[in-house]
Amino acid sequence: MKRRALILGGVAAAIVPACTPSKFKRYNGPAVTFVVVNKSQRQMFLLHKDRVLKAYTIDLGFAPIGHKFFEGDGRTPEGVYLIDRRNPNSKFHLSVGISYPNEKDRAFAEEMGKSPGGDIFIHGNSDKRKKGQNDWTWGCIAVTDKEIEDVYAMVGDGTPIQINP
Repeated sequence: MKRRALILGGVAAAIVPACTPSKFKRYNGPAVTFVVVNKSQRQMFLLHKDRVLKAYTIDLGFAPIGHKFFEGDGRTPEGVYLIDRRNPNSKFHLSVGISYPNEKDRAFAEEMGKSPGGDIFIHGNSDKRKKGQNDWTWGCIAVTDKEIEDVYAMVGDGTPIQINP
C-alpha cells in the first residue's frame, strides 16, 4: 500500500508541473524587424518591415511627457535605441531591455551633473483593469503579463526600437 501511494504520488508530482503553462512561448512567424512606440497614443507596434504584426496598449513612466534626461525623473526615453537584453527572472514577469542611455543621453546628464539612469525595459505587470493607474513605471514601457510573453518570444536582441513623443 505504501509503495503504491509513493508511486502514485511520484506520478502526480511529475504531471502537475507539466500542466502549468510556461511563460516562455515559441514564435514561428515573420521576424520582428522594428518596434515602434507612440507615447502620446500609449501604443506599441511590433513590425515586420512595414507590416504590423502586433499592437499593444502600454503604460509608461509616471511623468510620460518629454524625453528621459535623469535617473528618477519618471520619464520614458524618446529616440532610436536597440533591444539589448532580456530578463527571464524579472520582478515584472518577463522583460526585454532597451539600450538607454546612449552616448548623447550620457553626455547631457553629465553636463548637468546628474546620472542619466538606466535599466529601461519593456515588461509585464500592467493590469488593464486598474482604471486611472496608467503611467506607473519609473520610465519603462509596461504591457500585461500575457502580452510580454508574446513580446519576449517575438522580439530578438538587436531589434531597433523607435520611441516617439
